[in-house]
Amino acid sequence: MQPLHILLLIVAYFTVLIFISYITGKSANNKTFFKANNSSPWYLVAFGMIGASLSGVTFISVPGWVEGQNMSYFQMVLGYVVGYAVIGLVLLPLYYKLNLTSIYTYLDDRFGKYSYKTGASFFLLSRTIGAAFRLFLVANVLQLLLFDDYGIPFWATVSITILLIWLYTFKGGIKTIVWTDTLQTLFMLIAVGVCIYTISDEMEITNLFGYVADSELSKIFFFNDVNAGNYFWKRFLAGAFVAIVMTGLDQDMMQKNLTCRNLKDAQKNMFWFTIVLVIVNFFFLALGVLLTDYAQKNGIDAHKDQLFPIIATKGNLGLATAIFFLLGLIAAAYSSADSALTSLTTSFSIDILEIDKKKNEVDQEKTRKKIHIIFSFVLIATILIFKYFIADESVIAKIFTFANYTYGPLLGLYTFGLFTKIKVKDKMVPLICLASPIITYFVNYLALAYAGFDFGFSLLILNGFITFIGLSIFRQK
Repeated sequence: MQPLHILLLIVAYFTVLIFISYITGKSANNKTFFKANNSSPWYLVAFGMIGASLSGVTFISVPGWVEGQNMSYFQMVLGYVVGYAVIGLVLLPLYYKLNLTSIYTYLDDRFGKYSYKTGASFFLLSRTIGAAFRLFLVANVLQLLLFDDYGIPFWATVSITILLIWLYTFKGGIKTIVWTDTLQTLFMLIAVGVCIYTISDEMEITNLFGYVADSELSKIFFFNDVNAGNYFWKRFLAGAFVAIVMTGLDQDMMQKNLTCRNLKDAQKNMFWFTIVLVIVNFFFLALGVLLTDYAQKNGIDAHKDQLFPIIATKGNLGLATAIFFLLGLIAAAYSSADSALTSLTTSFSIDILEIDKKKNEVDQEKTRKKIHIIFSFVLIATILIFKYFIADESVIAKIFTFANYTYGPLLGLYTFGLFTKIKVKDKMVPLICLASPIITYFVNYLALAYAGFDFGFSLLILNGFITFIGLSIFRQK
């Protein structure tokens, strides 16, 4: 695949997104930007959330997961079902009852201003790092495949990428995102389908499900070693709690749900989103089985995160497969990044600056636009830090697990608020939420060093539990 093909693909892709932005951004104001005037069809939100949930990291990493850990990731996916049920039955009714724009406003009502600002700050930190990391991986792929050939430096690649995202989100905000996410999800699913079909045809596989079921890589459930990170109940429970915090307690994901016309539509959205997400993840893992076997049979030296990109773009699967792979990768990456930029702007404007309490709507809109630009530069700076100051890939991988530490306090705060009636000392909440991740880190280190016990993804649960205990200790009399 020639660099010119990739360049034309990117130009065409963003032309379509900017056109959608133009249509959806007409007569847009802050209500449009933050909540899409509560007019989004639930089925569009449900379909678009697939793309936002499956980022560029997932697009590359889930198929690569199979080589080392079989299909054990699906244990976590099954846990998602429980987590999304909690969101639909517990959290969404609460958010709609309170008519929230930012979901962290609940913390102000339940605990007080310090808790409110703490929860919002943890989200801003988590989403900034998460969005920057996802874009970093995709920018690296595009740099190698395209921009290096034109002599364009990495910082320019990143800046152009963020500028394009800003162009189609700055006016319509979440209303634009609902529609662009739908298109991006469609591109991503087509890409996966084309790749599965092409590889199956190359390997002369007539029954995909039978082939995957017979493969040694298709093992899903692991009950043997309770100390192992892939032990079933660890992965299952971690999946449930990850879904709750990274969707239900995440302004990025919930902002889309809150654009639905009413609670019933939002719950239908969550129900169908869950079903489709489980099916899509299974096909990603099935693709991983095919890719791993294809690489072994054809002597291709590609492993884990490099497996999918190398086979799709440099294998013998044809130009069409390479084009659809890149289209799916770009769609998966930007569907996550554009909504992240919008949610960061929303949370900082509403939660930190509280612009909704200002009377002048013109001033509110001016402030929101400035914040949108500022967070664009923040994302650029964070990505460049990853590139130039954290060169060790193993360190970068650890940064992605940072979410276990930053979302844990949010889990503890909401669990305590929803399932107890205890009042806490509001001024102590920031200290509790800062101490909890630190304690979690040392508990995990000691458990691994002296007992050989790996918490794995269940670190999130431990972190939330420690926060819950801290809030119980510092209760008001």
